[in-house]
Formats: sequence, C-alpha cells, structure tokens
Amino acid sequence: MNRERDQTRRVGATRFTAIRARLEAAVPERGLPAFLYEFAIFGFKQGWACLFGALLLALLLGTHLWWPAAAPIARYDFLTVAALLLQYGMLAFRLESWEEAKVILAFHIVGTVMELFKTAHGSWEYREAGLLRIGDVPLFSGFMYAAVGSYIARIWRIFDFRFTGYPPPWTTIALAAAIYVNFFAHHWLPDIRLALFTATALLFGRSWIHYRPLRAHRRMPLLLGFLLVALFIWFAENIGTYAHAWSYPHQRHGWTAVPIGKLGAWYLLMIISFVLVERVHGARHGTDAAEG
Repeated sequence: MNRERDQTRRVGATRFTAIRARLEAAVPERGLPAFLYEFAIFGFKQGWACLFGALLLALLLGTHLWWPAAAPIARYDFLTVAALLLQYGMLAFRLESWEEAKVILAFHIVGTVMELFKTAHGSWEYREAGLLRIGDVPLFSGFMYAAVGSYIARIWRIFDFRFTGYPPPWTTIALAAAIYVNFFAHHWLPDIRLALFTATALLFGRSWIHYRPLRAHRRMPLLLGFLLVALFIWFAENIGTYAHAWSYPHQRHGWTAVPIGKLGAWYLLMIISFVLVERVHGARHGTDAAEG
C-alpha cells in the first residue's frame, strides 16, 4: 500500500519535477533576496494548488457579470458542465492523481448531502433555475466542496507535508465524524460547536506542519494552518455569494458580506477536509530537512 502511495505521489509530481529543479537552481545564496525569492515561490505554489478553486470562482463571477439573458441553457447547468470539464482537465493533464480524485469525489458527495439538508432548512438557497439539480440543489454546488478537497490534496503533495505531534488517526476520524454529524444535528439538538473547537485544540494543539517551499522545510502550528485556509475559504465564499451562486437569508434584498462568524463553520469543515485527504496521503511524521 505504501509503495502504491509513493508511486501515486511520483506520478502526480511529474509536472513539478523540472520546474522545481530550475527554481531551486536560481535561489539567491542568502539574505533578503533569498527570503523574497522563497516567499514568491511560496505564493506561486499556493496559487498552483488552488487552481481548480480559482477557475471555479472565475466561472461564478464571470457568468454573473456577463451571462446572456437569452442563453439557450441555464447558467447553473453551464456551471455544472464547466466544472466537470475542469475536473477532467485536472486528471488529463496529471495535475491530480486518481487517488486524489477519489477523495475529491467523496467531498462532492459529502457536500451535496449537506447542501440538500441545509437548503431544506433554509440555511441558504439557490435562486436560479436549471435542469441539472437534485431537488433545490444544483449539481455544481458539490464542486465547490470538491475545490476545497482539490486544494488540500494538491498542496499536501506540492509542499511535501510532514508532521510532528500529529494525533492518532482514530481520534481525528472520530472528531471529523462528530463535526459532520453536528452540522445536521444542531437543528434539533444542542449545538456542541464549542466542545468541538475544544476537542480540536486538544488534539492538534501540539501538532506542527512542516512544508517545503523550496529546499528546506519550514513549519507552523497546524491549528494556525487550519485557520488561514478557513479564512481563505471565507473570502471565496464572499465572492461566490456576490456572484449570486447561492445566497444566505440576509442577502435576499441585496448582497452584503458573509458574517465573520461563518469562519467557525469553515474552520470545522477544514478538519473534515484534512482528515479525508490524510486518508490518501498519510500523515508522514517528522522531517529530515532543515527547518526555518
């Protein structure tokens, strides 16, 4: 099984092998130029990792601004077909491995189930018409969750993630399951979100993520990494609601920013996302590279 995983990583990494060699060869020796160069490469790799999500956001915004009123198909249906083509392109050009695609499919299913439940309870709504939908939920909505999975799966590989102080896998699986159940159960039972935040802090409080922008591994607290990605998703959610891809009740009479309180929900969703991807990549412990 480990051999298959290593082979998957090598196949998925082929697009970066030559690029990484050229980038590392051009690194300045030391000082501020070296720092700025590594920071620029860090940003480039982050952008490369979120390629699917960025293209999907561009489609949401572009079709909102320029979709013709007399178009022969509904905007939502076009978004579904376009998202499918994007996913096919990611696989065809080996930007994602088939193992990663399986996890992304799981994101799609998990997200669609949540969408069906949440829209039925009025948490948010999809206002436009379309044929490619299940109930009130257009099928492109699952790809928005898949975009999160795609980003995490790709960045895990691109930055060669390693971990220290990572909790036992069964505890993270149990936490992810409890978070997912609470997303549904809090409509009838007490919301245990604060307890889940506490459990997250207890499990991951001593965990460090080691990532390699170029030659050396750097590190940060894993909880901080969760928060930064959740903040990024919150920004993306504001773009999505501005583009009228979906709307919250407070946005029915005009767009306003998504409350910052939603950041907590995305933070917890990050745990689910991270655990699903960890099932494919595995949480390799420690690093033999220099740390900064």
